[in-house]
Amino acid sequence: MNRKTIFSLAVIVIIAFVISSILSNAIFNPSKRRSATVPIVQPISSTFPDVKSDPNYKSVFNSQALDPTQLIQIGTSQNNTPFNASH
Repeated sequence: MNRKTIFSLAVIVIIAFVISSILSNAIFNPSKRRSATVPIVQPISSTFPDVKSDPNYKSVFNSQALDPTQLIQIGTSQNNTPFNASH
């Protein structure tokens, strides 16, 4: 390679470096005008509403529906631990 080829190659590399650094700063460093705003989420409450007496829930929940949280007893056994091997 002669001196002229090396000089032109160095100039091209420097110009490519300047252009790529300007473009990368424009893409990866957003300006203050384009800053993102994040919505604030309210914390979850540990108390549950009284669904049966609150009028806000009357239109949502069917009062005639089955309640799957109720204890269902089948038979007359009083054994509270049916899968315990000691009985």
